[in-house]
Amino acid sequence: MFIEQPPRFIRQLYPRACWRMDASERSVYLTFDDGPIPEVTPWVLDVLDKYGIKATFFVVGDNVRKHPDVYRMVVERGHRIGNHTHNHLKGFEHHTDSYVSNVEKADNFVHSNLFRPPHGFMRMSQYRALSERYRIIMWDLVTRDYNPKLTGDEVLSKVKRYARNGSIITFHDSLRATHNLYYALPRAIEWLLSEGYEFKIFK
Repeated sequence: MFIEQPPRFIRQLYPRACWRMDASERSVYLTFDDGPIPEVTPWVLDVLDKYGIKATFFVVGDNVRKHPDVYRMVVERGHRIGNHTHNHLKGFEHHTDSYVSNVEKADNFVHSNLFRPPHGFMRMSQYRALSERYRIIMWDLVTRDYNPKLTGDEVLSKVKRYARNGSIITFHDSLRATHNLYYALPRAIEWLLSEGYEFKIFK
């Protein structure tokens, strides 16, 4: 649970960040990190289209540069976009100036006021600097679909166990997530719909 649904003391590290939306609404916010890539993202878009769902994609700027047609598909199908740095940087491994510069480099391709840090962590100085310009979106439930030690059914079980009103749910449109994503995503959507959840995107 420590990873899947971060405890309060973790959330308090970044108090102005958004970890969960309105808990009084029967709604969830589906998000995807690390794309866009031609091997995975189009499949995700087709699944979302099948169920009439819009999601938020936190994209890596260099992937947008390399795959502009795939990125255009995300935008043209009406999904929300967020910045996930240009090179998927770990904040703790970089000085604030270089980290913020990398985010700004991604912004040349992405043009979004939303930001999510790769791996979910950044230095406090990075957080303060980016909070002045971006709405920082974290998560209430990360599926861990990227974990090779998990099965698709285990990923699905995490959605069923931890999803709740206002949950920001994170999947990944990346190659290392495909072994779980292809199984868990459509089943998770069907389960959430059966439980009466509405899917929303960030304003």
